[in-house]
Amino acid sequence: MSDETTTSASPNAGLPRPWWSFLLRRPMQFALDVALLLAVFAFSYALRFEFRIPQVWVDRALSQAPLFVTLQVVSLAFAGVYTYIWRYVGLAELRGFARGIGLAVVPVVFLRVFKISPFDAPSSVIIIDALLAMGGVVGLRVMRRLVYERFERNVGAVRRKKAVLLLGAGRAGVLAAREINARGDGELDIRGFVDDDELKTGSVINGVKVLGTTRDLARLVVDHQVDHVIITIARATRPEMRRILDICESVPVKARVIPGLLELLQGNVAVTSIRNVEIEDLLGREPVQLDMELVSRFITQRTVVVTGAGGSIGSELCRQIARFGPRRLLLLEQAEGALFDVDRELRAKFPGVDIVPVIADVTDVGRLDHIFALQRPDVVLHAAAHKHVPMMEKNPGEAIKNNVVGTRTVAEAAGRHGVAVFVLISTDKAVRPTSVMGATKRVAELSIQTLQRRYADTRFVAVRFGNVLGSAGSVIPIFREQILRGGPVTVTHPDMIRYFMTIPEAAQLVVQAGAMGKGGEIFVLDMGEPVRILDLARDMIRLSGLRPFEDIDIAFSGVRPGEKLFEELGTTGEEVVKTHHPKIFIGQIAGVDLDHLNASVERLVALAAMDDGVGIRAELCCLLPEALIGADLPGVTGPSVSTPPSPSSSALILAR
Repeated sequence: MSDETTTSASPNAGLPRPWWSFLLRRPMQFALDVALLLAVFAFSYALRFEFRIPQVWVDRALSQAPLFVTLQVVSLAFAGVYTYIWRYVGLAELRGFARGIGLAVVPVVFLRVFKISPFDAPSSVIIIDALLAMGGVVGLRVMRRLVYERFERNVGAVRRKKAVLLLGAGRAGVLAAREINARGDGELDIRGFVDDDELKTGSVINGVKVLGTTRDLARLVVDHQVDHVIITIARATRPEMRRILDICESVPVKARVIPGLLELLQGNVAVTSIRNVEIEDLLGREPVQLDMELVSRFITQRTVVVTGAGGSIGSELCRQIARFGPRRLLLLEQAEGALFDVDRELRAKFPGVDIVPVIADVTDVGRLDHIFALQRPDVVLHAAAHKHVPMMEKNPGEAIKNNVVGTRTVAEAAGRHGVAVFVLISTDKAVRPTSVMGATKRVAELSIQTLQRRYADTRFVAVRFGNVLGSAGSVIPIFREQILRGGPVTVTHPDMIRYFMTIPEAAQLVVQAGAMGKGGEIFVLDMGEPVRILDLARDMIRLSGLRPFEDIDIAFSGVRPGEKLFEELGTTGEEVVKTHHPKIFIGQIAGVDLDHLNASVERLVALAAMDDGVGIRAELCCLLPEALIGADLPGVTGPSVSTPPSPSSSALILAR
């Protein structure tokens, strides 16, 4: 009784199959249904006449049986029942069975009402037959499913399964339990649910008992010889994850996580994707809610350019943009290898999008003019930049070339060629900058502000946010590498604090802010609560199954040139106001004299050509009075030595 279908190449391949094609694909299932429905029909007559059927009704029943069974089988097929795979039939499929049996009853009732002999069966027989037929065809499939699952469990029992507890008896937990139990060949043996809702304790959900709350976890792990705990809480908050992991560590028992409820429902992942808890889970934030209509108008059927398309942020911007069906997506990147990788990935994931890889230097005016004149872009997202603070401290001239000159070159090309929107990807390090990198990004912000006055038809906006999890050169990949090497994990300062955001979240909010921009704004993204880097290092060591300062040492290397102890989200002289999006705020940049800015940028370009780091720092401080950078500064300056923000400081900074 195979549930699988086979296909072969034919002239009709790809055409929709007719409703009666089940006869060719599942003859055994059809035969079983026919036999069952005939038996049900006979049993209905037997019940009607208390198992003493008069001969006249026996004759009528023999005449009626082929019609009844044919109508039922045809109706079930028309309702799509024969497209169901038997071993997966569940409550969701009941509607199809009810529809099929209901359709079959209609002509039978018609024959009864108009007494069309010999097909006018007694009303009681019609009702009994419909109910038993419905129960019979469903029961047959449920029995098949039970046999299959029992067989698979017996096969899987040859291997030793891991005893697990599911922490969270909500929808995600129920989905997880259902799929794990259905996979008899899996490696997990669910011993029960653990849920802090005490009303659920003792109840049985999908065949799995709720054994207690997290207060009982230590006892349950011992009593049920549990190998590990699987966290099945959909969209668990950072405090929840922290509390659960602390409990698991105190037991001790290993904790793993299951994909979020939304991912499971959308079919993006399977329960088999159970994985170890990662540091990203502890830093997790609520999913971004996009204004889909606004973003769609911003992207759909428009030509979009992403500079720095091969980088962490640039490539994710490309993925998010491709979802909305642009007319054309230009991947502008100087690094050939990175461009090749992102181009190949996007073509595989989004075959319907016209993707154009472009190798170009953002400082090459002629090349950019040629590209913009040929492609006529509507939107430019400028992600190309040098972002590594210590590296730019050692190479300040390159920071000027790429972050200042590159931004102005791309932005001016956008203005000259009538681009509708230009979005600069900026950074929280531009706030009272203590580094060359932060100062150059601040100059880039001021540059697009002045260009807004020159090119009124183009909306120039900037989006500012902090560190992104997993981006190239970020602290988390470095910590992972150091842990794999056996340590030590190097932290610059015990009080170092940073804001973190996931790459997809940052990219989505950039697109959202770009769609909202009217021109001249700095959009400041809500970065949530700040994270102490020392705590981050400790958590990553613990999640690796090791003990900080015992198995893996933590060393303090000292604050590097240009670094702050903590970052800020707003700047002096900016008015930060709310938008209709809860995670996006607007800071209007204070006015700047255009001639002064242009003259200063010209001097910076000349100093960069001479590789004069001291002169570059002096000029940046002259242009940006709030900047605290200099060749003789060790790095811990100005804001670096002030009191770090409290966990709620993000909201305070944004609300001021």
